[in-house]
Amino acid sequence: MRAFTASPFAASRFASPFMATVGAACSAALAVPLVLLPGSAAQAADVPAGGLQSLPLQPLKALQPLDAGGGAAGDAAEGAAGGSGSAAGQGLPATATEPFSLLGIVWTDADAELHGRAQVRTRAIGDGGTDEAGGDGEDGGEEWSPWRDLEADPAHTPDPDSAEAADPGVRGGTAPLWVGPSDGVQVRVLPDDGAAAEGLPDGLRLELIDTGQDAAPEAVTQPQAVAPAAAAGAHEGPRPPIVIRSGWGADESLRESGFVYTDTVKTVFVHHTAGTNDYSCSEAPSILRGIYRYHVESQGWRDVGYNFFVDRCGTIYEGRAGGVAEPVQGAHTLGFNHNSMGVAVLGTYSSTKPNKDITDNLSLLTAWKLGLHGGDPQGTRNRTSSGGKHAAGTTIKLKNVSGHRDAYSTDCPGGELYASLGTIRSTAARLQGR
Repeated sequence: MRAFTASPFAASRFASPFMATVGAACSAALAVPLVLLPGSAAQAADVPAGGLQSLPLQPLKALQPLDAGGGAAGDAAEGAAGGSGSAAGQGLPATATEPFSLLGIVWTDADAELHGRAQVRTRAIGDGGTDEAGGDGEDGGEEWSPWRDLEADPAHTPDPDSAEAADPGVRGGTAPLWVGPSDGVQVRVLPDDGAAAEGLPDGLRLELIDTGQDAAPEAVTQPQAVAPAAAAGAHEGPRPPIVIRSGWGADESLRESGFVYTDTVKTVFVHHTAGTNDYSCSEAPSILRGIYRYHVESQGWRDVGYNFFVDRCGTIYEGRAGGVAEPVQGAHTLGFNHNSMGVAVLGTYSSTKPNKDITDNLSLLTAWKLGLHGGDPQGTRNRTSSGGKHAAGTTIKLKNVSGHRDAYSTDCPGGELYASLGTIRSTAARLQGR
């Protein structure tokens, strides 16, 4: 059976059977030369049920200058070193890979920031192909996606003072990006104007994740009853239906054993995952498995960062393990993970308005979770930062239902979702009987 390349970053904490090396043969016959991973075309059907490919980025001595739309002149003629421009950076030439559906870029030092622009483009499975000799597939062509930016903001991460952040296996990284079933990728990371290529973080690697097969179909279920950490008050909201981790196929052997709890839940932080909005709702479990594996195996976190997810059909999913009613500490809002809950809506809501299924179920989840811990969705609390945008020890007033941008310099959860928070707060308050 063809094995995947394991991330060296995960090796110190997670034993992985996926070991392989990256091939370097190039295909001169295609318009965009392809670097082939050994056996990538011949044995694609034999890949394991979920896995990780980790590819080190290479110096690119010259890259085509980006145009205003993020593209580059002469993309089809780019080879392993890019075009004939003068911008230095790192990346990968067009590379044939084992199948994957989600990707991201990681680096060695979790505290280092990527001061530059990271872009990828991918080849969907079925859009052309190559044989092992590097020739064209049967249809004689291949289609690549446009270049897409990876979000490099470090705002989604464990708190600086947490044991999770101090683990030597934790790495910096971009946000993961869902690209759908793919078997080819090309990468370029360009430093900001005036920055040298050697100023990019050390150890840049592309992480490609295959999410495996869906578990047997399960109905959306109520989780097992768990006693709340705090006595419920008079304004506890109704308990929503939640797909628990087994329902979306979480591999519990990946995460660390045990759980980390805080004292209560004072603040709900609303996020978006900044990926595509074009997924089908039946694909949501696969997206969750990809984010989970990326957070744990690629970035070295103890578990997936968010406490909950909501897909575009409004389905609520359990995120980080430890009990949906409990104040489980996540890794979603740098500096304010303590005594908070993070919920991420799958998709990008910068210019797309969230539908009523999303806002109604965010309201339901918020009313219930804050109600368990005595919180008013329309209230505010003073919160003390542990570091990030606000220096450690700084106290600020936050709304009990806040957007990620309220605690960090980020666009998250996107302008349209952020504009819906007022409606979510008022609806949640009504659900609590206020």
